Amino acid sequence: MANKTPEVGDIHFPFPFTPYSIQKDFMAELYQVLEAGKIGIFESPTGTGKSLSLICGALSWLRDFEQKKRQEEARLLETGTLPLNVGKDQPPSLSSSCQETPDVLRPAGEPDWVAQFMQKKEERDLVDRLQEERVRRREREERLRQIRHNAQLKHAAKRVRQEEEETERLLRLSREMLAGGPGAEQLEQLTGEEELVLAEYESDEEKGTASGVDKDEDDLEEEHVTKIYYCSRTHSQLAQFVHEVQKSPFGKDTRLISLGSRQNLCVNEDVRHLGSVQLINDRCVEMQRNKHERKSEAEEEKPKKRRQEPRATCPFYNYEQLQLLRDEVLVEVKDIEQLVTLGKEAHACPYYGSRFAIPAAQLVVLPYQMLLHAATRQAAGIRLQGQVVVIDEAHNLIDTITGIHSAEVSGSQLCQAHSQLLQYMERYGRRLKAKNLMYIKQILYLLEKFVTVLGGNIKQNPHSQRLSQTGTELKTINDFLFLSQIDNINLFKVQRYCEKSMVSRKLFGFTEKYGAVLAPSREQPRLAGFQQFLQSLQPEVTKTPAAPVEEGEARALRPSSPLMHIEGFLAALTTANQDGRVILSRQGSLSQSSLKFLLLNPAVPFAQVVKECRAVVIAGGTMQPVSDFREQLLACAGVDAERVVEFSCGHVIPPDNILPLVVCSGPSNQQLEFTYQQRELPQMMTETGRILCNLCNVVPGGVVCFFPSYEYQRQVHAHWDKSGLLARLAVRKKIFQEPKRANQVEQVLLEYSKCIQCCGQMGSTMTGALLLSVVGGKMSEGINFSDNLGRCVVMVGMPYPNIKSPELQEKMAYLDQTLPRTPGQVPPGKALVENLCMKAVNQSIGRAIRHQKDFASIVLLDQRYARPPILAKLPAWIRDRVEIKTTFGPAIAAMRKFHRERSGPS
Repeated sequence: MANKTPEVGDIHFPFPFTPYSIQKDFMAELYQVLEAGKIGIFESPTGTGKSLSLICGALSWLRDFEQKKRQEEARLLETGTLPLNVGKDQPPSLSSSCQETPDVLRPAGEPDWVAQFMQKKEERDLVDRLQEERVRRREREERLRQIRHNAQLKHAAKRVRQEEEETERLLRLSREMLAGGPGAEQLEQLTGEEELVLAEYESDEEKGTASGVDKDEDDLEEEHVTKIYYCSRTHSQLAQFVHEVQKSPFGKDTRLISLGSRQNLCVNEDVRHLGSVQLINDRCVEMQRNKHERKSEAEEEKPKKRRQEPRATCPFYNYEQLQLLRDEVLVEVKDIEQLVTLGKEAHACPYYGSRFAIPAAQLVVLPYQMLLHAATRQAAGIRLQGQVVVIDEAHNLIDTITGIHSAEVSGSQLCQAHSQLLQYMERYGRRLKAKNLMYIKQILYLLEKFVTVLGGNIKQNPHSQRLSQTGTELKTINDFLFLSQIDNINLFKVQRYCEKSMVSRKLFGFTEKYGAVLAPSREQPRLAGFQQFLQSLQPEVTKTPAAPVEEGEARALRPSSPLMHIEGFLAALTTANQDGRVILSRQGSLSQSSLKFLLLNPAVPFAQVVKECRAVVIAGGTMQPVSDFREQLLACAGVDAERVVEFSCGHVIPPDNILPLVVCSGPSNQQLEFTYQQRELPQMMTETGRILCNLCNVVPGGVVCFFPSYEYQRQVHAHWDKSGLLARLAVRKKIFQEPKRANQVEQVLLEYSKCIQCCGQMGSTMTGALLLSVVGGKMSEGINFSDNLGRCVVMVGMPYPNIKSPELQEKMAYLDQTLPRTPGQVPPGKALVENLCMKAVNQSIGRAIRHQKDFASIVLLDQRYARPPILAKLPAWIRDRVEIKTTFGPAIAAMRKFHRERSGPS
């Protein structure tokens, strides 16, 4: 399809087809937000082409920005004079290197000749920087041009790779032959033990600056050009976005890089098989450290006291190959899977290759966690200063930030970590330096105190320990530190020690090794006993058989070393006292009890993002209600209200293609109000079944019905089965239930879809299928029920969160204390509960309408939806068309008419 280039004002927006009017409005508003350096909250319903609007709007702005920047640089290089406003209100098109020019504060009464000299010096420095940047840019463009048009470079690089692989193979054979000589067995055992012993540790204060960065790695670093960081929740969403970029008019000329975790990008099979994200990260970092140590040892040429097996380094981390991979990645737009394939072909690490491509990239695609977590952001080499950030699918942004910065550890994990670390210290204590021993003892002390504060004993089995006191207790961070008697320990230093020494990685290696000791020794009985004790600490549920797939999933997701979990909890305790709480949950036995850190103020980690970035765009299909973003996130992060811009567009469907109804009573005039007290009454569950029976009689195709929870769905299903309503429903619709297991969702959806297709073709009394789903479950987000798959979406009740939850109560109290209360409006804490409920509703009911020619009805079963404050929280394209039906007769009549006109007689 030929590309179209619509104009909005004086701005040209290349587009793969003629855009909708709402897409033109979206792109124009997005352009202005980026140009003015504002914070934009953009809402564009699913099916309106939001991704393409983001791509074409943002990259059009970047195209114009780069053009203005080159023109301005050319003018500055030609005149050699500094603009009057440099260092103050600089033109937005100045490069990042120009923006580093500081305002020089000069003392009052300074002679004119000194001021003139300083002015000339600043001008010379600026011109020099611009010239260097221009040279680098031209070198990069020429390099990428050669790779794009000259295949000989790739063949030459491939030949070099093959030669290196052959050399490495010969060296490996030589080492194996040497290893087969006398004493090889003892050497191997010694090497295994050496790898488990902690290296000498020096704190940052003792060694000054952190070393260990490869010089070759420095060479790969370039000046960061102005770019757009696009992030979303899942890798599948990111891959879909990359494919949209590939199909767009910008697909050929945009330097795009996809970032991911080591788990997604690692091509070293020896590392990948570790499974756990934390173990893969630690092993990768350790191999890089070995590489640096090997280089430094070679440079120093120190005589070795004894023969040692060289420590493992990664064969995919090679300067020349990483340089080639970096450039190849920038030449053509690639998603994660294509990047991994290219890394395997190039015999170069995609994780580091993509990281080194960040400075020159124009568009960086990455998951939420990598952008929103400061430490992860820094490790990935992401610099936000003066850049643009687009956060898509941002309806759950606040919850995501809270989740990333929260941590929980169980009593079982605390006991297991303490036992492992104690055994480690007993085995290697004589070989450890004093600094290591000091920190290990501090960690052991912390673990013991954490168990004590839960009411347990570190020396006893956590499963057999019954706690005298049960219940949930919330503490401020400082109160928790005093209660645990650890306020005298510097947690910042302990956290830094855990990161630098990689003690959890060593501990994991130790716990893997002790059970594999083959040679008889004095240590073997103690290790065997240790193994038996550790097995006794494993949760009892692991002894019961479960589905093999789910066991594999659980193993892959759970770090093998409990200390890895605990390190996250220790890091969370360094948060400012007012911004977090510690929840002590005592549940009968020590193993079931836990300590949880809850972040109360997500604005703290987000403040750094909005402070550094030129502009931030928060986008989604259903962003209502936006008050949460304004008050909890932006206002608390110090963003002025004038800097925030809201944009919400309607849907592309005709107004007559949607019928949203609020139904206040059922066929027997039972008032519908599904509160916790009333929803489990038999008459309420019966009335719900009667309503669905009537709806299934008039709605063709698929009906998706959402319940507030899995437990309530189970209760209603059992009641319908007992009362005969389920059999009545099954006459017109085949009934499916949302599975609790994630690996069964695809199969249920496939069968649901096939049933609807078959019913449409057979012309039997059965007209489709009914899918019973749960709000916030597997079906309420990310799954499209387009066309016949979702001709009607039913919402049973209002899915309010559990008001008795200690976390929610603390969050409500925190908001009531910190946010200003507006006269005539509900308190901030209560507003939070309503907003959480309506966000869940909006996500669920947005599953149906997916494209311009689609049509569907939406039925909200609860009279509370008719209240104006609740209606105001619905998306505008639904809210403007809502009909409130106080009795059921007019409601079912409207449904019958709506579907008959669009589908013919039912």
